Amino acid sequence: MLTFSLQSGSCGNAIYVEAGDTRLLFDAGISAKRIAERLAQHGRSAADCDAVILSHEHSDHISGVGPLHRKFNIPVYATDRTMRAARAKVGKLHRVHRFERGASFTIGDATIHAIPTPHDAADGSCFIVEHDGKRLGIFTDLGHPFAALADALAGVDAAYLESNYDDDMLWNGPYPQFLKQRIAGDNGHLSNDDAAGFNARHGRRLQWLALAHLSEHNNAPEIALDTHRRIIGKSLHCVACSRTTVGNVLEVA
Repeated sequence: MLTFSLQSGSCGNAIYVEAGDTRLLFDAGISAKRIAERLAQHGRSAADCDAVILSHEHSDHISGVGPLHRKFNIPVYATDRTMRAARAKVGKLHRVHRFERGASFTIGDATIHAIPTPHDAADGSCFIVEHDGKRLGIFTDLGHPFAALADALAGVDAAYLESNYDDDMLWNGPYPQFLKQRIAGDNGHLSNDDAAGFNARHGRRLQWLALAHLSEHNNAPEIALDTHRRIIGKSLHCVACSRTTVGNVLEVA
């Protein structure tokens, strides 16, 4: 299984996963043009994608879905409540497949397990992608660490894991108090310390960890990576997904 981040952060999210002959996009929160360009940087084509799977309806995860779907005829997978919440933002879609949170579904060579999250969305999910005995976690927009997430992280071979903010940068930063409380609350995002501590307890099986959804104003790649290295050590290969550019290809071996 191969994967790379096209972009990750509050300005837009999209992750590509290749499982056998199946090519999947998880979220499309950047323009269809940028998605196509960034796939092409690794020799992939948007026209070859078998599905775009939506985690939830926030704009940084769905802003490119409608144009991408209509230009390349890519089927969209989402829960019913997510589609209803996203309808005004994505426009008319003609190939939509529903899945249920807490259930599993198959697309080509891949099995996707949808895990409900407590993030402040209509019906948010994070995912495990399974192929040929290997399992990749896509764990972002989580709200807070929860029991099912612990089981999920313990059972994957590699993972994208939200590491959204540094505590000091958030509380001493420019955001209004209500927004700081929303981000740090039970329905917001995981901090660097949250993510690193959670991984230290449950991520012992991981081949690599990609830190995802880093905040522009409340985090920095070097701070997120330093926090994880301090808490979990240097033995695990960790990378930070870029907020603005495509990432390197990662393999789940």
